[in-house]
Amino acid sequence: MKAIFRSAFVTSLLGWVIWAYMALCNRTIRWTVEGDEEALKVWLGYPNIIVAAWHSTILLLPSGWNRIIQKWPQQKTRSAMLISLSKDGEPVAKAIKHLGLEAVRGSSTHKRKKRDKGGMKALAEALRILKNGGGICITPDGPRGPAEIAQNGPIIMAQRADAPILPYAIVSSPRHRLNTWDGFRIPYPFTRGALVFGEAVIPAPGDDRETLRLRLETNLRVAMERAETLAQKKGRS
Repeated sequence: MKAIFRSAFVTSLLGWVIWAYMALCNRTIRWTVEGDEEALKVWLGYPNIIVAAWHSTILLLPSGWNRIIQKWPQQKTRSAMLISLSKDGEPVAKAIKHLGLEAVRGSSTHKRKKRDKGGMKALAEALRILKNGGGICITPDGPRGPAEIAQNGPIIMAQRADAPILPYAIVSSPRHRLNTWDGFRIPYPFTRGALVFGEAVIPAPGDDRETLRLRLETNLRVAMERAETLAQKKGRS
């Protein structure tokens, strides 16, 4: 059964279904947006950018891309998203291609078996995109967690490419949450949603990596709390 669900045909079909569901949510959820003016200043102030969002919000991430980011002036040379190299990540990789986004495939080193699953290759490709004036979307707690704990990947990229990290929180209410490591969110169409850009993390020479990691984690959590408040408030109104 696993072989069937991971076949090329089924993977492509799932990719199309995921894309269609993303598009439906994007068009039917009633959105409230905050922080976009400051985020635009960061976008215009740097030739490249890293956009960071928690793994649980993957199904809603394209809504911000379609509604806000894609319409900003001075578009980046390439726009890509870091996706797990696992078979489970394949449908998502195919889905985002329908949105005009590239998929950079790779994941962090397996903590128990100490095997690199494309992590170094993905980091190299992401850095190449950033250094050539591109944008990368990354889930700093993915692909294995712990949930909503930022890893070092985005910080390494930001320091090596001199790129700002823009926290990106997007939620809907009501929604369903799966019993997975990240509490994966299944948004419902025709509901209320909020998109909040948090305070950017901008590395400076000599900055401590752990300090930057904690700053990213904190800023993203603050943005998520604000987005949850806005979505639930709108949902009750």
